[in-house]
Amino acid sequence: MRTLISTAFISLDGVVEAPGGEPGYRNSGWTFKDIEFVPEAFEIKGREQQEATAMLLGRTSYEAFSPVWPGMEEFVHYRTMPKYVVSTTLTDQDLVANWGRTTILRSLDEVAALKETEGGPIIVHGSATLNHGLSDAGLIDRYHLLVYPLLLGAGRRLFSTTDKDTQKLKLVEHEVYSNGVQKQVLDVVR
Repeated sequence: MRTLISTAFISLDGVVEAPGGEPGYRNSGWTFKDIEFVPEAFEIKGREQQEATAMLLGRTSYEAFSPVWPGMEEFVHYRTMPKYVVSTTLTDQDLVANWGRTTILRSLDEVAALKETEGGPIIVHGSATLNHGLSDAGLIDRYHLLVYPLLLGAGRRLFSTTDKDTQKLKLVEHEVYSNGVQKQVLDVVR
C-alpha cells in the first residue's frame, strides 16, 4: 500500500489558506510577510520532491499550481511526476500540457484504489477541501507540517470539523527554527 502524505504550511490556529500570496484572502502571503526566511526550515520541501512518486491535488489547488509550478526551478522534480486531481468537474481539456501525466479521479474511492497500487509515497499539497475528505475517510497516513507562529483567525483550515472519533498521531520528526517555525512530521496511528 502506498503512503499518502499531506504537506502544509499551517498557522498555529490551523489556517492553510493562501500561504504563498494567492489572491482573495486578507492575510495572503502570510508565510513570508512577517516571518524571517530561514532556508533550513524548507529542507523538508526538497526531501518531499525526492521521496514522493506521485502528487495528489484537489481541483482548486490544481488550478492554482498548474499555471505556475511547471516553470519554477523550485519544483523541478514535480514536472515529470504523475499527478492525480480529484474533481467532479474538470475534464481532460482543462489539464495543462506542460506538467507531465495527469489523471482525473472522480471520488475518494478512486483515491483509495490508487493507494492500493504499487509505488512509493503520494504527496498532497494545498487542497484543504480534499484534505478534509481524505482525513475523514482515513486515507491520510502522514502529515508534514511547517507550523508558523501566527494566529490568522478566519481562513480555510487543514483539519476537518467533522464530529468523529479521536485520531491519534505519532510525532516522528520535529525541529524548531530560529524564526519560530516548527517542523512536525506526524504519522497517523491506526
